[in-house]
Amino acid sequence: MKKFFSNFKGDAFGGITAGIVALPLALAFGVSSGLGPSAGLYGAIFISFFAALFGGTNTQISGPTAPMTAVSMVVIAAIIVANDGSVEKAMPIILTVFLLAGLMQIILGILGIGQYIRFIPYPVVSGFMTAIGVIILITQILPSLGYYPKEDIQFVEQFKPQAEELILENILKEEAGEGILVLENFKETIERAGQITPDNIIKESQTLASKEASGVLGAIKVLPRALKNISWLELILALSTILIIYGFKRITKIIPSTLVALLVVSGVAIGFGLDYRPIEEIPSGLPIPNLKIFTGFSFNNISPYIFTALTLALLGAIDSLLTSVVADNMTKTKHKPNKELVGQGIGNSIAAVFGGLPGAGATIRTVVNINSGGKTKLSGMIAGVMLFVILLALAPIASKIPAAVLAGILITVGIGVMDYKGLKAIPSLPRDVKLGPIKLSSEVIVMLVVLVLSTFWNLVYAVGIGLVIASLMFMKKIGDLTGERSDVKALKEEAWDDEIGFPDNLKEEVFIKHIKGPLFFGSTSNFQQLTNQIPNKASHVIMRLDRMAYMDQSGLYAMEDMLQELQSKNIEVLFVDLLKQPRYMMERIDIIPDFIPNEHIFDSFDDCIVWVKNNVKDITN
Repeated sequence: MKKFFSNFKGDAFGGITAGIVALPLALAFGVSSGLGPSAGLYGAIFISFFAALFGGTNTQISGPTAPMTAVSMVVIAAIIVANDGSVEKAMPIILTVFLLAGLMQIILGILGIGQYIRFIPYPVVSGFMTAIGVIILITQILPSLGYYPKEDIQFVEQFKPQAEELILENILKEEAGEGILVLENFKETIERAGQITPDNIIKESQTLASKEASGVLGAIKVLPRALKNISWLELILALSTILIIYGFKRITKIIPSTLVALLVVSGVAIGFGLDYRPIEEIPSGLPIPNLKIFTGFSFNNISPYIFTALTLALLGAIDSLLTSVVADNMTKTKHKPNKELVGQGIGNSIAAVFGGLPGAGATIRTVVNINSGGKTKLSGMIAGVMLFVILLALAPIASKIPAAVLAGILITVGIGVMDYKGLKAIPSLPRDVKLGPIKLSSEVIVMLVVLVLSTFWNLVYAVGIGLVIASLMFMKKIGDLTGERSDVKALKEEAWDDEIGFPDNLKEEVFIKHIKGPLFFGSTSNFQQLTNQIPNKASHVIMRLDRMAYMDQSGLYAMEDMLQELQSKNIEVLFVDLLKQPRYMMERIDIIPDFIPNEHIFDSFDDCIVWVKNNVKDITN
């Protein structure tokens, strides 16, 4: 406990400063997610406090982040549409998905997966982060222009016929479920259809209009209408916010420019009584747990989103652990990755119960905390408490913030989150893949595939596809490299330094095979080709295995096939410097000792030479 409060002054200042920086971002992420500013604020409060308390990075400040919000936005939109456009009806399902993601993070931490997150290829992370920036940037153009599709009467009117069809289809589904839909009598159908009001049709049309305009493609589709219906006041508020954020940084970085922009532009809008669009009202008072998550739980409602929850869990893990590395570099400490995942999972789970957005370790907020004096977990907890106090004391005032101001803040977030380092490296990366006459870089291909698919299709599937492509390309490279470096040569053609003294009279009978890399499914094809190079006149093959540190099941069976073939030709195989893992694999299926007896396995090449001299006859004499 004494250690916990050992840096109270620095932690208090760091936590308060980080909390102030987090406020505008939390509100903005909440609005952009579709659940409202309170969801972002609740997420920031609970994740910051509990991820710090239970996590494995002392100076980490957690909360809703751009990548987590971008994925959440897609999930939220899909679930709302599936529930007749009703946020209230969809909310328990949405929060259950977020809760599931948090629980998955806890499981990942308990299973020790945290240490493996670093193996995700950089091009996948780069493409994903740039896509997040593009998504946020494009989707915030409409609110910056003051255009909201569901409020555009002419646009909504286009969806009335489709809305009427959907309403009728839902009536028929209900009747089929109740067992009263029969061909002989549509009386009940006609009666229910007669109860449909124009308001029902308009509401359904607005839901369809919102769906049509959602995401990057939707925003691009309706952009021409938005440009014809610009609210100049909203645009000026958004642009003023952006200018202050970038301009104030040039003056000083001590005070967060995002907070300055929020206070100044909102103050002017409120003070002069401008007719702007405010954000949704933030409920004052204590956050209340949404118990419908548990009382109304249905596996059928959640099952389509299990993979999405896993994606949120993995993304949050990556986001948090990358920030942990940044914190380590700044504080010269070492975080505990698995403990950090457990902490993030607990934070996300509790936030979900109270209606908060999922989040992760936030790099900018963590850097601000460290630079302001934060050194222990107390700083992250204080940041959460700070936001909680703001919620209780200033919720009515915060509810008057212009929506365009938060859109402007998010545009700067979108610009900042893109991976410019990766984009700048594109021209200089080696072009190691041929597509017809064109040479391309495999890293660039992966990055662009993830970027394009994430932006225009699906964030979840894009990452999966990117990982598959990156893995396949990596395995091909390693397989090719192993094949190129491995060789089968008679000793009289070429010898390693320790092979020079080999008896001349035996160089026709003994061949050597150098395995210079792992023997796995990506290299088995080349391995089998090398096997065919061993001539029938050979009586013995020496396999030097000191550079074959790993063998998978495919490599194991390729080795077994080779040994069977050589045995059928009466060619004996000798192993030199067989390492632990390959030996274990070969013992499991009795390659050792059935094909290679223990007396044919040598610890050094010198020992092998002694055996050869004593046991191999010169067939030329």
